[in-house]
Amino acid sequence: MDDRRLKAFAPLYVNIQFNHPDEITAASKRACARLADAGIPLGCQTVLLKGVNDDPAVMKRLMQQLLAIRVKPYYLHQGDLVKGTGHFRTTVACGLEIMAALRGHTSGMGVPQYMIDLPGGGGKVPLLPEYVIEKGQNEWYVQTFDKRIVVYPLPSPKETLPYTA
Repeated sequence: MDDRRLKAFAPLYVNIQFNHPDEITAASKRACARLADAGIPLGCQTVLLKGVNDDPAVMKRLMQQLLAIRVKPYYLHQGDLVKGTGHFRTTVACGLEIMAALRGHTSGMGVPQYMIDLPGGGGKVPLLPEYVIEKGQNEWYVQTFDKRIVVYPLPSPKETLPYTA
């Protein structure tokens, strides 16, 4: 690959698609290395597919292998409402479960945004597992990745935090 040709288009960012860790072959590793060595940041858009990658262990392995080949997991897409693909669709709850399983069990760099493309032109919207369990007047109750509930005290109206520049 001629680095000079690619540099003429800088900044250049490339998103690629891997949906299962078995797709990370010797050939795909070499291709990603060539792009990364040319200074091109790589991201990965993965589609959540029933029976392919709808398992937290499979998804964790994929995300960690992507990082190992210098590809940042970018989006995990909920399957679109496309005719003929219904057999690949999972529930949104499944996707949220996978996202919860990634958090705390792999590097934050390996946790993509979980996206759903809303019908009717609603656009892409990120979805997150619910970590705030309850909002009190003086504190919030937040669930950790390992399902513990921790009380997070809110600053009082009179409290001022020191500011340092």
